[in-house]
Amino acid sequence: MDKDLQLLKDVTDPEGPSGFEARIHKVLEEKIKVFTPDLVKDKLGSITGVSGKKGPKILIAGHMDEVGLMVKAITKDGFLKFQTLGGWWGHVMLAQRVKVMTKKGDLTGVIGSKAPHVLSIEERKNVLETKNMFIDIGASSKEEAESFGVQVGDPIATICPFEVFPNQKLLLARNWDNRAGCYVALKTLEKAAADKKHPNILYAGATVQEEVGLRGAQTLVNTVKPDISFALDVGVAGDTPGMKDEGHTELGKGPLIGFFDASMIPHLKLRNFVTDIAGKHGIPYQVDIMPGGGTDGGKFHLGYEGVPTLVVSVPARYIHSHVSVVHRDDLDHAAELLYQVIKQLDEKTVRQLTEIDGNLH
Repeated sequence: MDKDLQLLKDVTDPEGPSGFEARIHKVLEEKIKVFTPDLVKDKLGSITGVSGKKGPKILIAGHMDEVGLMVKAITKDGFLKFQTLGGWWGHVMLAQRVKVMTKKGDLTGVIGSKAPHVLSIEERKNVLETKNMFIDIGASSKEEAESFGVQVGDPIATICPFEVFPNQKLLLARNWDNRAGCYVALKTLEKAAADKKHPNILYAGATVQEEVGLRGAQTLVNTVKPDISFALDVGVAGDTPGMKDEGHTELGKGPLIGFFDASMIPHLKLRNFVTDIAGKHGIPYQVDIMPGGGTDGGKFHLGYEGVPTLVVSVPARYIHSHVSVVHRDDLDHAAELLYQVIKQLDEKTVRQLTEIDGNLH
């Protein structure tokens, strides 16, 4: 396994449901310190590494949290009821293994429900609600479950190991949303720290609690107070059966530049600046319009007096489930694009980008 694949494995292995990011936070801090000793954190757990000593402040960040669950109750028969952390669709949850993270250690469980054999025809047509699901950890009573270490409030993560498909390009992991953005931030920081010539102060890292309301983004942007920010995330790939009329983005065709989402309309000058640089350097990209979701950019651009912000993502299949798939080239092209952009963001350029001059193009 080469160095970058190992990094990808290292950032996807740790569990980090929203609000319970300690394991991935520790790994990211270790990785950041390889490139810079200078760290900036907020008090919720977001973290960045700093490269550069003077110039405008540039923030690039993915989010380290992943969709997960939390123990809500333990039944008298030893089954666990759960609260979702982030957006889940019932169809992808049943019969999947999960990891219950207790003070005594991690436990494997499986998500269950009433067997389909006993459901009515009408019930079978509907998506099962999470309130009608449970987690089986092999306990026969509430007391036995508690003896395993389970408590109400314990976080629960999905189970799916990092894996490389035979073509060596498609990568499988449970949490590309959004360890993909964490990887891109780390690779961009690595390039900038090695170059040491970028005319700005780069803050590169990851936020917490994005999946439950962009919470770490709000605290991080007000901690860093950047002049320009980039939210790094994943977008919905449209290259699987049945998706042709729903989406046009494809794995392997380049990172996504967000032109619209439910939380933000990107800063026009910054958007055009980035697409021009992509064209100049021959870096492929795809346009992303996502009316049904948002990113950390929704909070970044509203920081203190307003921050010109753009979302740079990679397309991913099957997000908000137990497994997702991305293309390695998209990750690397995203990091290269951001690096080329950062090299151009000096005081004069940032001032020009942030001026409102009446031009639409």
